[in-house]
Amino acid sequence: MDPPRKLQHAITSRLKIMSDMDIAERRLPQDGRIRLKTAKGKEMDFRVSSLPTIYGEKVVLRLLDKDQLQLDMTKLGFEETPLKQFKEAIHKPFGMVLVTGPTGSGKTTTLYSALTELNSMSENISTAEDPVEYTLKGVNQVQMHESIGLNFAASLRSFLRQDPDIIMVGEIRDFETAEIAVKAALTGHMVLSTLHTNDAPSSITRLLNMGIEPFLVTASLQLIAAQRLVRKICGSCKEEIEVSPQVLKDLGMKEEDAENATVYHGAGCMKCSKTGYKGRIAVYEVLPLWEEIKGIRAQRRVHDRNQARRHSPGHENHAPDGPDQAA
Repeated sequence: MDPPRKLQHAITSRLKIMSDMDIAERRLPQDGRIRLKTAKGKEMDFRVSSLPTIYGEKVVLRLLDKDQLQLDMTKLGFEETPLKQFKEAIHKPFGMVLVTGPTGSGKTTTLYSALTELNSMSENISTAEDPVEYTLKGVNQVQMHESIGLNFAASLRSFLRQDPDIIMVGEIRDFETAEIAVKAALTGHMVLSTLHTNDAPSSITRLLNMGIEPFLVTASLQLIAAQRLVRKICGSCKEEIEVSPQVLKDLGMKEEDAENATVYHGAGCMKCSKTGYKGRIAVYEVLPLWEEIKGIRAQRRVHDRNQARRHSPGHENHAPDGPDQAA
């Protein structure tokens, strides 16, 4: 559709009414939600976001199909060993498991899958989300409302008074939230959350930059999983193609694998709208926090401290006060 410009305000207002937004407020961004049933009786959720621009309000609809929510961890894209490591981490009685990646990389789906794996009558599970994307049976889900002071930190404090076994925080954004989450992980709770970092190791640096003490980070973290979403080749029009082994080697494939690899592409059909792709799958980087990694982090901290002392005024007057400093 290509509606004329004169209908801009009418269409925007209609969408804002449907999503319970304030139609009189055109100067500030707003978020809302629409629930509709299609002609076939299928229920769809629309996340609505309005943004004031110099040419008027821009409205974006994000479609959430509950039927397409994949909660089976074996079908998310994990390889066998990383999946085993991830499951072992989330089944521990306490600690923190972080899922990282950019916006729209499927972090929430991974966390929902983990909660489904852990969900049972004997577990008290509470989540703080912004927004609550899907409702999970048997899980206490809390929607954040910044305007009234209900944020991640406030919710976490309340959760700890409710004797939870498992806590899920939609995102660790600031020091206060990170501090409460780390303390919860160290006091007998399993904490699941997300961070915005480019890879798994960067999550440790991100927490340190927020102001969390290194010994708290290494003591609380059990595992970090970074992820991205990639398109899947359409199964209806998939066909084999010839690709030089050298091309595969240049992409990082091992020589023996490149020589024996079979490569496919999507030719394009009606089911995939002639794109050759249908559906998506996650690619994971899983980093368990083994004792060796925690030791490396501790050594790095000692090195950084020594460097800071060395460059501080009058450092030459101070003799090393321990084996770490002498090293």
